[in-house]
Amino acid sequence: MNNDLMFSTKKNSWETPNQFFEMLNKQHNFNWDLAASNRNAKCSKYYTKHDDSLKQDWSKCEGNLFLNPPYGRELKKWVKKAAETRLSLGQQLVMLIPARTDTSYWHDYIFGKAEIIFLRGRLKFELNGVSKDAAPFPSALVTYEGGKTHGGSRSSLHSTISQVSAFQR
Repeated sequence: MNNDLMFSTKKNSWETPNQFFEMLNKQHNFNWDLAASNRNAKCSKYYTKHDDSLKQDWSKCEGNLFLNPPYGRELKKWVKKAAETRLSLGQQLVMLIPARTDTSYWHDYIFGKAEIIFLRGRLKFELNGVSKDAAPFPSALVTYEGGKTHGGSRSSLHSTISQVSAFQR
């Protein structure tokens, strides 16, 4: 596996594993994919690179929001925007990101501000809908919910996540 290309700032088109997303979607019923392409969008409403999602007002998006942002040098900007988006009461923004808990953005925008589920094993991201090698880093789901500063029940989501071992290594 070529980790230098696969998970560097040179290649940001890796896709959320489709079956993993479907399990999440059963729990959250997402309306928006905030970082997609026309080819890999997980929701009928989505922002592409051309739309420049970071310049869009996510608080105007209705329903629950899914975000698997590019994992390059700009990741901190995506996490900051997610944390600062004003969500409606009960509205959720769920982010799939590397579990790099030593980074400043985890401390500044996630810990104490969101619900966190660390995924066991390593996700196998897709390219053009085809599963590839396991990621060279652990992943986490970070959930912001309108009306909550952090926490909340995660038992049903946690049991859903435990079913994804086929997509992890």
